[in-house]
Amino acid sequence: MPCPHLPEGFDATDPDLLQSRIPFPEFAQLRQTAPVWWCPQPRGITGFDDEGYWAVTRHADVKYVSTHPELFSSTENTAVIRFNEHISRDQIEVQKLIMLNMDPPEHTRVRQIVQRGFTPRAIRSLETALRERARAIVEEARRNAAAGDGSFDFVTQVAVELPLQAIAELIGVPQEDRSRIFEWSNKMIAYDDPEYAITEEIGAEAAMELIGYSMNLAAARKECPAKDIVSQLVAAEGQGNLSSDEFGFFVLLLAVAGNETTRNAISHGMHAFLTHPDQWELFKRDRPATAAEEIVRWATPVVSFQRTATQDTEIGGQKIRRGDRVGIFYSSANNDPEVFESPETFDITRDPNPHLGFGGGGPHFCLGKSLAINEIELIFNALADELPDLTLVSEPRRLRAAWLNGIKELRVRTGS
Repeated sequence: MPCPHLPEGFDATDPDLLQSRIPFPEFAQLRQTAPVWWCPQPRGITGFDDEGYWAVTRHADVKYVSTHPELFSSTENTAVIRFNEHISRDQIEVQKLIMLNMDPPEHTRVRQIVQRGFTPRAIRSLETALRERARAIVEEARRNAAAGDGSFDFVTQVAVELPLQAIAELIGVPQEDRSRIFEWSNKMIAYDDPEYAITEEIGAEAAMELIGYSMNLAAARKECPAKDIVSQLVAAEGQGNLSSDEFGFFVLLLAVAGNETTRNAISHGMHAFLTHPDQWELFKRDRPATAAEEIVRWATPVVSFQRTATQDTEIGGQKIRRGDRVGIFYSSANNDPEVFESPETFDITRDPNPHLGFGGGGPHFCLGKSLAINEIELIFNALADELPDLTLVSEPRRLRAAWLNGIKELRVRTGS
């Protein structure tokens, strides 16, 4: 197999690279020539005391790693593939309390508890309220635009709101506190972006503030249960429950997994529609049920996570040593031509669509997939009804981050 011809120093977790683009051409080379490729890194630059990681870029291999937790651990080095170089190992160790960074059987125990809040019945019970909220969000954006020059930032005016409100609705956080969750989650993931001037310490403080807020909420529900998911998770008797600190870390996970990712899927989806006007016209006319899944594939809000090999093993014929970090690149897998016909095409009628935007299967498959799909469908239905003539003012400003495909600003203009 020939060697890939990559730019010198290429690293798909480089936040400077991801601020400018997703490296699709390089991913294509790797899938063809070195689908499991060793990416060297200066020791300590990512927070890990090693010299790099294996980049896994094919759809089949990403699924393999995801579905074999006995071989590839989420706990040993967490699922986050790159931290700031100033983070301490103790700070990394604390993150093992988050469900994303657990392995079975502890992960199994916690997931069995929290999935009570994500049953089809629980999601359906939110739909009416979220539909009303989606319409109200879009109507307010339209009014604000009309009061000015007709342009507005789609991210802050539309994309951020429904995921935040859905989380608040789901777990019983008062709506007036949603802006605090937004600020905390932004600080937790934006430490690589100098525009925000967020240090690792500020991010850690934000995480602790969110955890503290959530623990207080859990304690209040234990004293006085209500008809919300918090009470189900922490106050249920005889069927297992979360401790207050476990609930705090669960809300921290929701703030990123349920807020940042869906927000970015909506932002990328709007950009895709505005740069593929035929697809926007198709959506407005037919509202295909397949659209939300294609938006997630196209956006792939999480570029990559990582696992750590628990023993000497192989991936796609490549020998992996025990203790090696393994990066699983969803952005590459979701553009694998072995799986997707014309993956470079935004096609909201794509079916089947076995994308890995919610993970590659296995124990960490996204618990909130149904909620995320519902939010995406509701907000774009509202946009198609209330703001059908949106146009793009400027290209999106991307977030500088090591593993998120983030948009921090998307200027649009109303047609009226």
